[in-house]
Amino acid sequence: METSTTQVHAPARDHHHARAGDDARPDLASPTPMQVRAADMEPYVGLRYVAKLFRIIALILVMLLIAEVATGLYQHGSEAVPTLLGEGSRLLVLAGVLWGAGDLAILLIDIGHDLRATRILIGRQAAHHPPPSVPAPHVEPARVSPAAPDR
Repeated sequence: METSTTQVHAPARDHHHARAGDDARPDLASPTPMQVRAADMEPYVGLRYVAKLFRIIALILVMLLIAEVATGLYQHGSEAVPTLLGEGSRLLVLAGVLWGAGDLAILLIDIGHDLRATRILIGRQAAHHPPPSVPAPHVEPARVSPAAPDR
């Protein structure tokens, strides 16, 4: 069965949906004896859930803001505007911080993917370049000078 390594070396990959396990598949692996550690193939499931959680909470806060503004204007009219502005700005800032935290979690996932790919590529390069052989130092046998006659 003939295999191809073009998929392993493809430069443009979608980092959000790419699976790092593709490099560990035996049919796509490089011909070098370098092994990929199992720890390098673990997905970042927890960070992705945290990112989704922060974004969902941010969306809930925005919906809560809309409901609060509608309820305040309906019940108290224009008298509630100063209070609604303060509460609204506070909720918008908190929603923005949570959305940004979700983006940071996605950024951490991308950093982890880049680090994983770097480890694998450096390991493959190291397997292609054996360490330089250092010749053993040449030790000349000690020369014994003829013994001088006793005088």
